[in-house]
Amino acid sequence: MKRINSAFTIVAAAYMMVSCASNPYASTNRDHKKHTKELTKELEVLPPPNPGTASSLKYVEDWVGTTNFNLRKPNIVVIHHTAQDSVGQTLKTFTLERTQVSAHYVIGENGEIYHMLNDLYRAWHGGAGKWGSNTDLNSSSIGIELDNNGSDEFSPLQIQSLLELLKDLKEKYKIPAANFIGHSDIAPTRKQDPNKTFPWKELAKEGFGLWYDEIPEEEIKTLDKGNKLTTEIPQEIKTEVNDSVIVADAKVPKAAPLLDVTPKIALKIIGYDVSDMPAAIKAFKLHFIQTEVNSTLTNHDLKVLNNLYKKYL
Repeated sequence: MKRINSAFTIVAAAYMMVSCASNPYASTNRDHKKHTKELTKELEVLPPPNPGTASSLKYVEDWVGTTNFNLRKPNIVVIHHTAQDSVGQTLKTFTLERTQVSAHYVIGENGEIYHMLNDLYRAWHGGAGKWGSNTDLNSSSIGIELDNNGSDEFSPLQIQSLLELLKDLKEKYKIPAANFIGHSDIAPTRKQDPNKTFPWKELAKEGFGLWYDEIPEEEIKTLDKGNKLTTEIPQEIKTEVNDSVIVADAKVPKAAPLLDVTPKIALKIIGYDVSDMPAAIKAFKLHFIQTEVNSTLTNHDLKVLNNLYKKYL
């Protein structure tokens, strides 16, 4: 019997050595599990707080715990591109403590999905940012990184995997269509990802993000030429021009405005941080216009913005 036990121990040890050797992330996986156990202990801490904390508060002597609760769930998905040379480089970045950056998912160019963190944990992917009144996106969102150097198009396999993942997340957490956004949307002064080749329109058709109603081709040409369908700039928009917001082509008076409110109000309703208007406009155009990513609003852009902000109301 002792020989059998010894043999079993040797085989088990050998299996563990082979398993570890086959996974280059075995060491960081152990660190991940250790950290998970530490967080689990924090979840098990019951109120009231330990003696000496918030001592001025008058807690009752007998604690009463509610029976109605569960874990908080994510309500936003933020999509990124990695801006690195390979998925391997990204995985290394996300497994080094000194980088202080992570994501829940990484999707390779070949469509392979790396689920790096439990969806209910708080990943460090968004950094300083804002969407609507939410100033802590990391606490309410899932971060998805797409392996992309920042300028190339995203591969069909990658987008297909992303769509399948988004469908799963939307169903699992009941995430509203409007809450599928990009990193540049929440951090317009810092970020430009995902890049302008990202197929936001395709995602919107599947229910992940909103999109504007199509403008007839002839109307687009007319808008671009700046003729009779252009509009006089309303006074409230003129005021914003003085604040470095450029509205191009809007020249002809006595026409119906292409935008019912100011660009600042429209962008704010959608969710953008408008403290830096040129940056907010550029982020808006990166997501919805994509052909000319700058801080200039053309007549076409104004019409798109007018259509979109009403959908976000």
